[in-house]
Amino acid sequence: MTIISANRRKRMHLVSGAILGTFVLAHFFNHSLGLISVEAMETARKGFNLIWHSLPGTVLLYGALLLHFAMALESIYRRQTLRMPAREALKIVFGLSLPFLLIGHVTAARVEPLLTGVDADYPDMLRMLWSNSVNATRQSLALLLVWGHGCLGAWFWMRGRAWFPRYEILLYTVAILVPIFALLGFVSGARSIEDGYAEHGGYGDRSYSKPPFDLTLLEDIRLGLYFGFGGLIAGTFLLRAMPKGGRIRVRYPDGRVATVNLGFSVLEASRAAGIAHVSVCGGRGRCSTCRVRIIQGLEDQPPPEDAELATLTRIGAPDNVRLACQFRPVHNVTVVPILDSDSLGIKKQIGREGGEGRERRIAVLFCDLRGFTSIAEHKLPFDTVFLLNRYFEMVGEAVEDSGGVIDKFIGDGALAIFGLKSTYTEACRQSLAAAVRISKGLETLNQTFRGELDEPLRIAMGLHAGPAIIGEIGYGQATSLTAVGDTINTASRLEGLAKEHDVQLAVSAELVNRAGLVIEGHERLDIGLRGRQATLETWIVGDAAGISEALQPAPSNA
Repeated sequence: MTIISANRRKRMHLVSGAILGTFVLAHFFNHSLGLISVEAMETARKGFNLIWHSLPGTVLLYGALLLHFAMALESIYRRQTLRMPAREALKIVFGLSLPFLLIGHVTAARVEPLLTGVDADYPDMLRMLWSNSVNATRQSLALLLVWGHGCLGAWFWMRGRAWFPRYEILLYTVAILVPIFALLGFVSGARSIEDGYAEHGGYGDRSYSKPPFDLTLLEDIRLGLYFGFGGLIAGTFLLRAMPKGGRIRVRYPDGRVATVNLGFSVLEASRAAGIAHVSVCGGRGRCSTCRVRIIQGLEDQPPPEDAELATLTRIGAPDNVRLACQFRPVHNVTVVPILDSDSLGIKKQIGREGGEGRERRIAVLFCDLRGFTSIAEHKLPFDTVFLLNRYFEMVGEAVEDSGGVIDKFIGDGALAIFGLKSTYTEACRQSLAAAVRISKGLETLNQTFRGELDEPLRIAMGLHAGPAIIGEIGYGQATSLTAVGDTINTASRLEGLAKEHDVQLAVSAELVNRAGLVIEGHERLDIGLRGRQATLETWIVGDAAGISEALQPAPSNA
């Protein structure tokens, strides 16, 4: 029985890690002040201690430390297999090694002052560390491992965020520079202490001497912490090795069987047995590609939790379909993966870095020529190709000049995406600007081909904005960057709505509002879309070029 849900456990792990990361970042900044002087380090330390050495700060810091460590051990215990990407393995190794590197420093900086009544300041700590090369090396290594563990944890959390690509270079730069400055500050401060001690026998007027103190108790505490943390880690791996309530068999349609401990998900069973199993989102329940049809053993299985149920409901899955990454059978089952990696040709892509795509908030434009089939029937094929190429050229230039990219041309239609390299608000404005350019470009084409067309070219456009998955889709040389999701489907349906109302543009109010525009004077409808319970507020615009004034920046009062 799960006492704490998986989402809550992840949130607890994330929050405790964020608290520890804040402490470490402030601590490293304090170290870097050694590039200025030891006095600057000591002044900052006193302000630092006002927060973290207070009762609330101490409870928050050490509570987060113990919670984070406990969550790490709990996640290791829950893992059904230790097969994992190298980055994830490094994060775990760094995290488990940190207590043994930091116990000496923590006992000297926090426990010893409590026992002696003498606060451990920067001159004392720097002298103690610098006088012993082993201590200095161990502390420097601990500094790097702490930072590495934190950066890897932050990367796992941030990598799928829509804003991450925009700040990726900045974040990597900070990740490299912070420990460099901290180490340089540590070395600079320690050397100045060494010089001052050699010359004066002390730091300023302060002697390095400490009151008499029996080190046996401190050493016992240090050893107790070593054995305590070591015992917890060893106990976790020992519990992992013990049977967890029996074994189950997961059978596959080709006759293969994965025999695993109770508690494995079907996806984990597949991976443990070396059976290729599609999982585009990496087993996080954010897609349905890993879904399986259960043909035997469905009875008395645990029902879907909220996250899995939401995904299954969204795709209209029947009762015998489950997400392999979330479904943890309690007895033997026979499953059929609905998406076969062999037939899809993506076996080699499983586990590929970045192959799962990335979620972003984008703006999408669908446009389509109206009645072009009847026009093409009365033209020679070469003439039709020439006309289409001129039309595609106009649409492509309009999209690219506005800041978007053409995803694909479909027949006499086109799909354009905005927001791959801009903010969400900018993407919405860019898509509207592209619609205006396409409308004006179409008018120019009609004037150019007036003598060759029995009737002018007409266009219908749909615009919508929201989240979508951006990724490489296709096979071999035909692979290309594209977007999938409800946002794309909605934009396509809005393009159809524009045709129904015999207008050039149907744009969601959501996109217009996000762009910060007002396009009054046009019809506004609340329409129902298949798959959405709520209606979608939509602007119906007869001539898209007419909204160009709304896109102009407000005149300055200067």
